[in-house]
Amino acid sequence: MSIESAGLRESKKRETRQLISDHATRLFTAQGFESTTIAEIAAAARVAKKTVTNYFPRKEDMALDHQDAFVTSLAEAVAARPAGESALGALRRTFEAGVAAQDPVIGFAGPDFARMIHESPTLSACLRTLHDRREEGLAVALAEATGSAPDDITVRTAAALLAAVHRALFHRIQELTLAGRTNDEIAAVVADEAADAFGLLEPSLGHYAVA
Repeated sequence: MSIESAGLRESKKRETRQLISDHATRLFTAQGFESTTIAEIAAAARVAKKTVTNYFPRKEDMALDHQDAFVTSLAEAVAARPAGESALGALRRTFEAGVAAQDPVIGFAGPDFARMIHESPTLSACLRTLHDRREEGLAVALAEATGSAPDDITVRTAAALLAAVHRALFHRIQELTLAGRTNDEIAAVVADEAADAFGLLEPSLGHYAVA
């Protein structure tokens, strides 16, 4: 297969994946995640059911399409911190940048998404699992940053505390979204609240895992 043919094939696969995701999101929004079937999504996208499951092994994968970026976000922030910056400083800085950009990964995904999660027990449980996986990834990054064992209690405690702030702020953004606040209003509120939340950890973690 030529490079051009391979490129066209990959492009077609990306288009098909996006098509399925777009139709799934539309149906989830219109009739709820729990009530929407794979068959309905396949029919809307005009593909076979097997095609849908080939691209998305689980139905929730179509609803939570930023999950890979979400799970790795905290670990990547710590790994990329510049010399002299602590893990807390890196996570605080990247969260502030996410608020300024109104990044969907930190919670600015809009009212339709917030409502879909809120109304679906399956997606709510899946989101909790993603938060847990994100914390686990952060613990691995902190262990590497400090030369500690992954099961070190200090590493696990630091990861739990740092991830808890992000979890609380994510849910705060979702809560304000469901209350009808605009993204600009939410960003203004959360910027102040994030300063307070991260500030609580400064005495204990301000000098932890400095690059």
